[in-house]
Amino acid sequence: MKKKWWHDKIAYQIYPKSFLDTNGDGIGDLRGVITKLDYLKELGIDIIWLSPIYQSPFVDQGYDISDYYNIGEEFGTMKDFDELLAETKKRDMYVVMDLVVNHCSDKHEWFQKALKDPYGKYAGYFHFVKGKDGRVPNNWRSYFGGSVWEPVPGTDMYYLHFFAKEQPDLNWENQELRQEIYKMINWWLEKGIAGFRIDAIINIKKDLRFPSFEPDGPDGLASCIKMVEEVGGVGDYFEDIKRNTFAKYDAFTVAEVFNMKEDELTEFIGDDGHFSTMFDFSAHTLMQGEKGWYENKTFDFKGWRDTIFASQLQLQKVGFAANIIENHDEPRGASRFLPEHARNEAGKKMLATTSLLLYGIPFIYQGQEIGMTNCRREDISEYDDISTKDQYREALVAGCTKERAMEVCFENSRDNARTPMQWSSGRNAGFTEGEPWLALNSNYREINVEEQAGRSDSLLSYYKALTALKKHPEYKETLTYGRFAPDYEENGDVFAFHRISEAGQDVFVAANYGKEPQTLMLAGGCEKVLLSNMGKETVKKEETDCSGCLTLDSCEAAVLLLR
Repeated sequence: MKKKWWHDKIAYQIYPKSFLDTNGDGIGDLRGVITKLDYLKELGIDIIWLSPIYQSPFVDQGYDISDYYNIGEEFGTMKDFDELLAETKKRDMYVVMDLVVNHCSDKHEWFQKALKDPYGKYAGYFHFVKGKDGRVPNNWRSYFGGSVWEPVPGTDMYYLHFFAKEQPDLNWENQELRQEIYKMINWWLEKGIAGFRIDAIINIKKDLRFPSFEPDGPDGLASCIKMVEEVGGVGDYFEDIKRNTFAKYDAFTVAEVFNMKEDELTEFIGDDGHFSTMFDFSAHTLMQGEKGWYENKTFDFKGWRDTIFASQLQLQKVGFAANIIENHDEPRGASRFLPEHARNEAGKKMLATTSLLLYGIPFIYQGQEIGMTNCRREDISEYDDISTKDQYREALVAGCTKERAMEVCFENSRDNARTPMQWSSGRNAGFTEGEPWLALNSNYREINVEEQAGRSDSLLSYYKALTALKKHPEYKETLTYGRFAPDYEENGDVFAFHRISEAGQDVFVAANYGKEPQTLMLAGGCEKVLLSNMGKETVKKEETDCSGCLTLDSCEAAVLLLR
């Protein structure tokens, strides 16, 4: 494997709107990020990924961009951004921006010009397609529900949108459009950012025949995912992007990719792949139901663990993964990937241990380091997320009661990750002096940074210990490039694996997700306890066996250096 500058880094995703508000308007801003850079540095963070901060009408929380070259006034100014960039560089940190180029906002200048001249140059930047017999071109369903087609006023054409109707899809077949996008990407890289997290990029290739598919729901529509899975040639676009932009700057790129074909992994993230890395969503997709959130599966520890193990074994043959517990589009990991008995501070430390030390680059989402949880709402009107409202309606149509539909939202809503960051137990959790744009999780009085910063045994302190271990000079090579080898797979309560360096250093990570104590035999014995979520410094020895053993109580995790 070619060694890259980002391989040994730890990344942190900031959802700026909910991070920290400094001007009292209830919306987080760039100055809030600047004031917390030292906090992030102490946490062990190297790379900061900012969710979209561009100008946007915020139909889909900034993923509908109306101007790629300007900062949204809610977040501040370009001067603020330049200061943020300068301050991160002082701390040897990197900034990664969100790149959203499958679609833009319907308020973008390109789309507005296309509407004014539906047969002109800018119409070619989008998919303006004639209807069939006075109806939409086909029966595709958008990711947010309903048809992917919206009428182009004054014509017999429709425009394509895989997401909200206010997010028209860009036409990547148009070479002039591609050059405009490349110019914009290079502009940001010239400014000094380190790279991009690339949103929904698998969707940019369209089957221009726009065929209909067999309906997969009572609405008579078929998910647009069907087209994404069947169409070929998207890799050609990715290589074109890389050649014209990323490769020129040694940029770090992490792709959000679903529905990738099985044989494409090397092309995507191999040594000469399209991207530096891509998020491993295998554990998240495992939970998904076929028709909607109301069919999502409940957490099954063994199935979840085995899915992660299989993914790790596959990925390490090819390249680096980007490992997540949660992000802005997922519910909180502490509420999703822990059994009921483990939804406590020890359990959250255990989850962190078995995630951050996997093979690949770890991404921590804001609030994860203090164990923020899902947030219960009483009525659907209290949710902001467009996808949650759609899934609530889907649940009701499917026959769920209002109570069940609300429970489905509590378990799965994207708003769970978007509630304001909990800095303190004071007014509005220290997030804002004004009215928060989204109501806080009521548990901020118990779960917050201020309380945990004052405790050496807190989850926040444990995250700092984990990142310090990952960067420790004696173990950094092993915990960066060491081979991943699962262990104790026959035990349905244990999550255990080795990271083994080429020189033979063996770091053993083990956690007990069950209710009863588990004893693991250690062939060769333990040389040193590197980290324990329960503060243990030694490993019990079997009097009759010099190889030794490790006994883990419920919710206990340990990291050992083996002989």
